[in-house]
Amino acid sequence: MSKITVVGSLSTDFVVSANKRPDVGETIIGENFTTTFGGKGANQAVAAVRLGGTVSMIGTVGSDLFGKEIVSNLENNSINTTFVERVTQKPSGSAHITVVDGDNSIIYIPGANDEITEEQINLAQSRLESSDVVIIQNETPLNIIEQVIQTCYEKGIKTIYNPAPAKKIDRKLIEKVTYFTPNESEFKLLFPELSLSEGMAKYPNKLIVTMGSKGVYFNDGEKEVQVSSYKVKPLDTTGAGDTFNGAFGVALTSGLDMVSSIRFGNLAAALSIQKFGAQTGMPTLNELKESVYYEKEWDIK
Repeated sequence: MSKITVVGSLSTDFVVSANKRPDVGETIIGENFTTTFGGKGANQAVAAVRLGGTVSMIGTVGSDLFGKEIVSNLENNSINTTFVERVTQKPSGSAHITVVDGDNSIIYIPGANDEITEEQINLAQSRLESSDVVIIQNETPLNIIEQVIQTCYEKGIKTIYNPAPAKKIDRKLIEKVTYFTPNESEFKLLFPELSLSEGMAKYPNKLIVTMGSKGVYFNDGEKEVQVSSYKVKPLDTTGAGDTFNGAFGVALTSGLDMVSSIRFGNLAAALSIQKFGAQTGMPTLNELKESVYYEKEWDIK
């Protein structure tokens, strides 16, 4: 069974659905409101554990009711929370999401997620070292991202770095990670001087660009490879990228090759966007296996 550690954000999502986005100064009537659990780190952890991974979470929440509920949700999903700390300096993180026609726009407030410390990572080093892969994103402070990547690089631990939301980073970090998974807009911000083809050629079998309905692209060292997405009608795309990254991590650590791992991630993401909410839409392994698109040779257990 895959042993996966996720270092990242934990938050509560406040989700509004409407038939249009309001203009500046405009008030409109929405269609629905709900709260769900989120944070890119927590989302990726939930995606991985539902697909068969043994998952540990490293992160920080506030000492408020939201923080208590966030930790309980992780535990209810069988995620190890030994290294999830509660702090008093800031409230728990939150995301404010508007969904229109199946697509979302998000305002993210880090809150307690910014209070994760280097000492906390040091205390969790044994957990990192026992992992088959460590997944990290950009909703934690840059010094923590750098510390985790450097530690894993020195110890020979595989990493998946999902640079979302997009922020400027030291290019040397990319050299040290095993897999780098921006979406198309994040790629353009990180590599403004490079075309997609140039970027993938520069980082073969490392740079994996997710492009929604257009699929996923990477360079295998000889040629560009497109792994097509599964054509479905989306209800809510929130968490699709997180589902892909969690599923990709499970597939890789289960022994699948790059293309099969991406296809597995694509199918998980396709199933997730047919339900409402980030974590609530994430499929289980059994749900994947019941899909007509599931490939028996994947053999995830």
